[in-house]
Amino acid sequence: MAEWTLKYADARGEIHQQVAEAESERELRDRFTEQGFLIYSIRPRGEGVTQSLRPSGKKLNVEKFLIFNQQFVTLIRAGLPILKGLELLADRLTDPKLSRHIQGVRQEVKNGALLSEAFARQRVFPPIYVTTVLAGERSGSLADVLDRFITYQKLSLSVRRKLLTSLLYPAVLVVLAACLIVFLVTYVVPNFATLYRDMQATLPVPTQILIALGTTARNYVLAGFGAFVLGIIAFRIWSRTPSGSERVDRFLMRVPMVGEVWLKYQVAQFSRVLGTLLIGGIPLLQALETAADSLGTQVLKRVLEKAVKTVREGQSLSQSLRAAKIFPSLAIDMIEVGESTGALPAMLSSVAEFYEDDVSTRVTAMLSLVEPGIMICMGVFVAFVLVSLYLPIFSLADSFHG
Repeated sequence: MAEWTLKYADARGEIHQQVAEAESERELRDRFTEQGFLIYSIRPRGEGVTQSLRPSGKKLNVEKFLIFNQQFVTLIRAGLPILKGLELLADRLTDPKLSRHIQGVRQEVKNGALLSEAFARQRVFPPIYVTTVLAGERSGSLADVLDRFITYQKLSLSVRRKLLTSLLYPAVLVVLAACLIVFLVTYVVPNFATLYRDMQATLPVPTQILIALGTTARNYVLAGFGAFVLGIIAFRIWSRTPSGSERVDRFLMRVPMVGEVWLKYQVAQFSRVLGTLLIGGIPLLQALETAADSLGTQVLKRVLEKAVKTVREGQSLSQSLRAAKIFPSLAIDMIEVGESTGALPAMLSSVAEFYEDDVSTRVTAMLSLVEPGIMICMGVFVAFVLVSLYLPIFSLADSFHG
């Protein structure tokens, strides 16, 4: 008999992992399902379960993935078999990458795998989606559970678009200001330097400093631009490593104003994911693990990993999060009320809505200060350049009059 590594949740929501013997994956799954366990994954022994279920780092087009789910739910509600629905959608998707992965899902399902396992084996679909599909299979209401995920995805996209729209104008302003400064320093200033050198004019100290800066920058502008691009690429690669990501997160948390907004946005995302999973019928411990995997911050992932351990030991979620001393006290108080009243999923949704609105308001307020600041800094620099360049001309004009 073959040996399999089995990961499952019991009736209390506790996650277990063990090695079991069975003739086939289907036999082992049926045996544990009949005993009332929620199967999370089954893999041949020696194959890393956690790593195989975790996304590989590749990203899907979120909007096209949303459209796929809407069409998929429509086909399921129309009574079409899952296998046929996957086949129809895979042939009609406009995103080649997503189409390829849906074809892979269809093939896995055709070979006997559960739909949730088929999505997990592609290693590109988010953990919350795989767990949501698993909950739908377990409860027998796949369409309803996917509807909740679609609602979550729409809300998440709406918040992200709102933030990106708010950041667009300042970003364009910064780029234009940088281009103007580079143009003045590397083109205008060296031309004036040639003019003054031909005129053998005596230059004031500000003009000498500006010309020295401009001539040096002109010689190294291409090398500087290349170094800047390479620096950005290196930073992005480093920031995607666990240690680099954690250092970036801790730096952001220490930045005045920005750190508070960043933390509240992460709390809103966590609350939205956890609430969606709990509404879908996922046990708290498994939902916490999935919510931690869905976050893009290493700091909160570590906090949630500790919270999973303490919740498994019998503490409440609010107590576990309060002990971490990172989550805002208001969010913990609201979660505590939700636990005491038995309405934790609804309270988590309220937490997400509250902090999403708060983040949007604070970002708007911060940008209203940033935009004038950029304009003032750019104006001061341009004024310095103009005054420094025209000072010698005024001196020459005075000498001619004298």
